[in-house]
Amino acid sequence: VQLQASGGGLVQTGGSLRLTCAASGITFSNYVMGWFRQAPGKEREFVASINRSGDSTYYTDSVKGRFTISRDNAKNTVYLQMNSLKPADTAVYSCAVKLGSFWDATGYKYWGQGTLVTVSS
Repeated sequence: VQLQASGGGLVQTGGSLRLTCAASGITFSNYVMGWFRQAPGKEREFVASINRSGDSTYYTDSVKGRFTISRDNAKNTVYLQMNSLKPADTAVYSCAVKLGSFWDATGYKYWGQGTLVTVSS
């Protein structure tokens, strides 16, 4: 299983970025997809998840209304659109896959390499 995240970079407060995670080695449509982030010196935290068909999503409270997760099962890809970015959003963002419930932030089985998002004040 390979999960490759991309799209990170340096952005000013209030700016936007779109992260992409390309998956291979799995039957993509069978899996719940999630995004996580880890800020310097902090533990990894859940950001967002999406169910297999892409019609249901779940977000941590701090990103609700600013971030949008979506997926394209034909392209084996999951996206994270991040708007109104804040310095507190600075972190390495990674995607992960799991079976089971999309509203449960635990149980992720495979993880990809992350992409760094830096939000300047």
